[in-house]
Order: sequence, then structure tokens, then C-alpha cells
Amino acid sequence: MQVSVETTSPIERVLTISIPAARVDEKVNSEVAKTAKTIRIDGFRKGKVPVSVVKKRYGQGIRIDAVEQIMRDAYVEAIQKESIQPAGMPSIEPKNFTEGADLEFVVKVEVYPEVALADNSAIKVERVVSEVTDADVDTMLETLRKQNADWSAVERESADGDQVTIDFVGYLGDEAFEGGAAEGHKLVLGSNTMIPGFESGILGAKAGEERTITVTFPEDYQAENLKGQEATFKITVSEVAEQIVPELNDAFVEKFGLETATVDALRAEVRKNMDRELNQAVKSKLKNALFEGLSSINEVEVPSALIDQEVDALRKQAAQQFGGQEFDASQLPAELFQEEAKKRAKLGLLISEVIKKDDLKVDDDRVRSFLEDMAQAYQEPQQVIDFYLKNKEQLAQVQSAVLEEQVVDKLLESAQVTEVTLGYEDAIKPNAQAEEAGEEA
Repeated sequence: MQVSVETTSPIERVLTISIPAARVDEKVNSEVAKTAKTIRIDGFRKGKVPVSVVKKRYGQGIRIDAVEQIMRDAYVEAIQKESIQPAGMPSIEPKNFTEGADLEFVVKVEVYPEVALADNSAIKVERVVSEVTDADVDTMLETLRKQNADWSAVERESADGDQVTIDFVGYLGDEAFEGGAAEGHKLVLGSNTMIPGFESGILGAKAGEERTITVTFPEDYQAENLKGQEATFKITVSEVAEQIVPELNDAFVEKFGLETATVDALRAEVRKNMDRELNQAVKSKLKNALFEGLSSINEVEVPSALIDQEVDALRKQAAQQFGGQEFDASQLPAELFQEEAKKRAKLGLLISEVIKKDDLKVDDDRVRSFLEDMAQAYQEPQQVIDFYLKNKEQLAQVQSAVLEEQVVDKLLESAQVTEVTLGYEDAIKPNAQAEEAGEEA
């Protein structure tokens, strides 16, 4: 077998492979002989069909199958011989497969790029510093009280914070539009869950009252036919109810199934959960910032095969959010995920190179610590730990997460880090929301 390799780009190789005719003939004859032993042809007993008859009737098809198998085997042999690392499936095109002549074919294949990492000292990140205060715990307890509140019907006019039960029909001009009607809809005034002007149009209404309001749909509204349109809603209020928030006492605490049903025990549990959430949010922000920095200072040509893999993964995630297992992910256009997929594929290459360059290995003690921290969010922590330790696939995901943490530590050794202090609420927000909050402040 002869192999020549052409480098057409940093991430593509073109292999021209030639196989001696004798090797092809040997493979074809072997397959013909196998077929002769198993095939049934009228006039011959099974296993007694002459090779010449098999060749005449099935020879062309057998040769095509044999050549395809030879090309696949030769490709694998060639990339091993030439130390080529494919990033995806190859494109194989025969150039000459005339019977009696040497088989020649061309293979185009994407390869993993050679990554030369830039100096990590060029990475600039902000490390969030935050803590859970007593006031933060008070706010969370107040939220828990409101989440467990009851609603009591009142005869007075509706006010901000009340829950109204309404029937409504929306009109564009004189025509009711699809999706613009509901019966028995419960709406908390001030929740801003409806389009601007809708909730304010019901303020002050009593049970049994009818109102007609005119509002304008936002320009960025999801329904194309309603964007920027002026609409009229006929609304009937059937009930106005005020919120009855339970007192923060031991009776209220009993709802949460704590071993000790006291307010102090609930405060301690809430603080523990908030500390865990804050710690995870701060770590996640720092990791994302470091990885964004790593990506920004390094240029890498990303094989399309790796991008396609990430597109498929993102499609599946989106499909699960839309409709679970029943939703066909292939219905989602690849273009929706292309940019994010390329970012993820590039970052994956860079992280792999950091691991390789610094010879990072999974720290088993950190894996155990990671599992213990994660398990604290469950009622039976040891059962969770045992489940992961006994499940190779699940454990591999944890090991991968821990290895990423080790990459973060390695990047922190040389990155430029500035500390920024945030309150709990801003610290746990996604980066974009936290930045907006900082700008407003």
C-alpha cells in the first residue's frame, strides 16, 4: 500500500492511497468463495455452486462491497501509519478501481488542529466576593412566606398585590384574535406578567365589574401578527382576593419537614442552602470568565465536524426543553446553534490543550469532595454519593467537572484577577443580569 499526504489547511489532510491489484483480487476471490458456500441457485446444491457461476451472476456486486471494505481498512491503516488524528468522518472518493488495475482512492479528512496556547497572564477576570447576610436570610424567609400564602376574596376595589380572577377577550379592530381570550384567569396585579397597560387597566376594579381597555403590544412581542399592534380587551372581573401571608412561627416551619421544627432551625437551613447557591454561582462566574478569557487570547481553527457535534448536543438540549423525548431535535435549524456550537468546540480544544500541556490528572480527593458537596442538597446524601461511585457513566461526568475545576486553578495561577464585591442577589444572577444591576447602581 502506498500513501501520500497533502496538507490543504491546518485542519484538513488529503490522503491519496494506492492498493495493489493483487490485494484487491485476493479479497474479491475470498468473498466470492464465501458466497459460493452459502448461496442458493436453482440447479445446484447449497455449497456446491461453482465459483465461475457466482462470479458471473454476483461478481460485480461482490467486487464493489470488497473494494469499499478495502478502502475503509486501508484508510484506518494509513492514518495510523501517518499519525493522523481525525476530527470527524472521512470523505472517500475512488479514483481508479478498474478490475486488474491497482485500486487508487482519495480521502479528505478533518484533523485536530495544533494548538499553541498564548500566555495565560493576558487573561483578565473579575472574581466576585460576596456573603449571605442576615438581611438576605430575612428576605428569603419572606419569600417563603409569600410562596405559602393563601388568597381570601374581598369586596373592595383591587389594589397592587391582589389576585384578580378574570375573563377577557382581545380584539384587533372589531375582530377577536387567536390566543387573546381566557376564562377564569388568575392574575396577580403588579406581577408584570401581562403586556404593558393590561394590569394597570384593572387596578381599582371590583368583583362583577366589566372594563374595556386599549393597549399596544411591544415591538418585540413573540407573535409576529401582534407586534406593535393596538388592541382592545374586554375584561370581566369575577373575584378580587388579597394575600394572606402566614406568620413566621413554629407551625409554619412544620411544613418544611425539618427534624427540629423551629424558626431558628429554618433560618439555619435557609442560610446553608443560600451559602451553597452563592458558592456555586461565584465559582461558575469565575470559571466562565476564565474560559472566555482563554478563548479570547487564543486563535484556533475549529474543524466543522466538532462544531456539528456541538450543534447536535445543543439541539438535543433545546428539544428536551421544548417537548422532552417526543420532540424531534432535527426539526430545529442548525443555524440557531452554529455560533454557540463553535464557541464550545473551540473552548473544548483549548481546555484539552491546557490539560495536556500541564499534564493534569483527575484528583480523586477532589472528586470525593465534589460529590459530598453536591449530595448535601439531597435528603440522603450518602445514597447519592454511592450512586455516583457505582455508576461509571455518572462518575465520569463528575470527574470531567473536577478536571475542569483543576483547569480553572491552573489558569488562576497566572491570570490577572480583580476582586469585585456584590450583594447576594446580584452575585447569584447570571453574568448579564449582574452587569446590568451594577450599571443601574
